Amino acid sequence: MNKIYNNRWFLLLFISITWGSSFILIKKSLLVFTPYEIGAIRVLGSGLILGAIGIPALLKMGKNNLLWVIIAGFFGNFLPMFLFPIAQTRVSSSLAGILDSLVPIFILAFGFLLFGIKSKITQVIGAIIGFIGAASLIFFSEGNSENSQFGYAMLIILGGASYAVNSLIVKEKLPELNAVKLTAAVYSFWAIPSGIILYFTGMIQNFEMQPTYIEPIIYMSFLTIFGTAIAMLLYFKLIQKTSAVFASISSYLLPVVAIIWGILDGEEFTFWYIVGGALISIGIYLIREKKALTISTTKH
Repeated sequence: MNKIYNNRWFLLLFISITWGSSFILIKKSLLVFTPYEIGAIRVLGSGLILGAIGIPALLKMGKNNLLWVIIAGFFGNFLPMFLFPIAQTRVSSSLAGILDSLVPIFILAFGFLLFGIKSKITQVIGAIIGFIGAASLIFFSEGNSENSQFGYAMLIILGGASYAVNSLIVKEKLPELNAVKLTAAVYSFWAIPSGIILYFTGMIQNFEMQPTYIEPIIYMSFLTIFGTAIAMLLYFKLIQKTSAVFASISSYLLPVVAIIWGILDGEEFTFWYIVGGALISIGIYLIREKKALTISTTKH
């Protein structure tokens, strides 16, 4: 079991399926909850689940690690939790999943700009091809629609950029920190502002259980436990075992999962999904890292 848990391809597949399903879970949760309630519940719930580990971990951390944990948490575990549900009030779950595939491009760009990490030319080409695939999907399948909401779509892109910064900080500044303690510490810290936000939404004071709430609450539970706490723990572990670039390949795989869920839920499927998906697959092939190019080669 431990061997499976430590297999980078198993971790990548599990994360892709889990996060790829998050978009449809957010969509279903929005039937009852507001975007701010969804974001706050995800972070607060994860903080409560992991608090027994996270609070002691925070108290034992040195000032330098603590600072980077807080910063990484803001970009990867706090801000995107609000950006995605806000965007999905106007953007389909399929498109949200597709736009999230741009994360590797931001990792390559920010890795160079912020940490001086140089990428192979094939990786750069792969990222560009993947971006073209995603862009073609946006423009041809959504861009000409009267209901198109590019402003909200940009929130998804901002969330992807935020995830990229988080990934790089974890890899470059917190490589030795245990993944479980890192995840628990991040959510334990950001649970406090999330709890404050949830209070000011009025949900805590005014919540009344109704039959229509049962299914959305189940969706929120899965989203919080699996799509937030467990998936992020495994994502941090994957980053530390490999690199931010390898871990970000999940952002190329999860759109497939998001599209499948979207189709099952009655969202439109177009020819451009096939074209864009093929380009994204080529991008995955080029951006992948061979076994020789592991953690040590990503240092600068």
